[in-house]
Amino acid sequence: MKFSETNMMRYIQRLAEKDVSLTNSMIALGSCTMKLNSAVCMIPVTWYGFANLHPFAPLDQCQGFSTLIEEIEDNLIAITQYDQISSQPNSGATGEYAGLMAIKKYHESRGDSHRNVCLVPTSAHGTNPATASLCGMKIIPVGCDAHGNIKLEEVKEKAEKYQDILSCIMITYPSTHGVFESDVKEICDVVHRFGGQVYMDGANLNAQLGLTSPGLIGADVGHLNLHKTFSIPHGGGGPGVGSIGYKNHLAPFVPGHVEVPIEGRKTGAVAGSPYGNAGVLPISYAFIKMSGKHGLLQTAQQSILNANYMANKLDGHYKVLYRGANGRVAHEFILDVNEFKEFGITEEDIAKRLIDYGFHAPTMSWPVVGGLMIEPTESEDVNELDRFCDSMIQIRQEIQEIIEGKADPKENLLKMAPFTLKHLTSEEWNYQFSRQ
Repeated sequence: MKFSETNMMRYIQRLAEKDVSLTNSMIALGSCTMKLNSAVCMIPVTWYGFANLHPFAPLDQCQGFSTLIEEIEDNLIAITQYDQISSQPNSGATGEYAGLMAIKKYHESRGDSHRNVCLVPTSAHGTNPATASLCGMKIIPVGCDAHGNIKLEEVKEKAEKYQDILSCIMITYPSTHGVFESDVKEICDVVHRFGGQVYMDGANLNAQLGLTSPGLIGADVGHLNLHKTFSIPHGGGGPGVGSIGYKNHLAPFVPGHVEVPIEGRKTGAVAGSPYGNAGVLPISYAFIKMSGKHGLLQTAQQSILNANYMANKLDGHYKVLYRGANGRVAHEFILDVNEFKEFGITEEDIAKRLIDYGFHAPTMSWPVVGGLMIEPTESEDVNELDRFCDSMIQIRQEIQEIIEGKADPKENLLKMAPFTLKHLTSEEWNYQFSRQ
């Protein structure tokens, strides 16, 4: 026998062992919300009724799935305080496209097709200006202050300057700088006053659950990353669900489907099937139902608590770049390591060295060049938070040895990292530092 199932199993296991996943350690990727994807939430996607239903099956043959979609959309309305939800977009970026196109069509329906200016803060996700450009909008950047907040006065100035052609603003709350912006409601009010709409990027919704909501803040439309906030695994690029929430005045302009009309809408589809990646919706459905109202509130509270615990423990060893008005961070924070560059150490060196401690790197060089953005989520206990922080503190001591000249600036633990098992056990060891 040339091939065996046993050997295939071992091959798959060898591939898994090459990866660092949540089964090994926390994944601190800022703005990615790499929380636990619990087995109890994921089991239902393997059930025959969910796993084998064709996206264009006759509606009278998928009443159970239709009920699930209806229920999860109702739950998301309660969580976000939008008026309606569309589950069609396959990703956050696709949700952005669907939302901005709804805004564009809304303006056109009012005879305002000339409204094409989109205000985008410099702290925004890269997909924000990319999507606005794809929708044919003119992007006007808005700066941030020394504390990471969108400059309110600049929003006022530019909203007034472009009031005749203002289409919308795209904001993220809490911001990608890791702060709850105290002026967010006033920013929404200003844009509305000058005829624009507010798009809220849902990347950081995990820190809003039960505490506030996009609808309460003043957003007109925005996507929800069910694959972040609501526990669908999304490593390696998928699968995603970028549901959009929207207010009633935008309802005629959100995605429909030519084969399976959604509330009468046949145009504007942003995915091949009417409900996008519906096959993974049972995961988020289970997460919401088992968490309940109180559990979702605890999710936000714990994620914020974990981030502040880590920020305070690492402060002094590293520079925590932004804090809010009360001296706290949101659910994520940025370490600025630019001060080490004069000694030849970059954020990439720190990220490579973290591999030797068994950790995936935080988000590097975004949204701040020379920064490391850390998001622990609510899923990690204090022992894992401490293990990550202790590793970062130990790396800081290794950096200090380079600064003080005790370690060679080019041949040191950071520059040469990571060290593989094969590397460590080879007979030759031609470094100025020991294996230990």
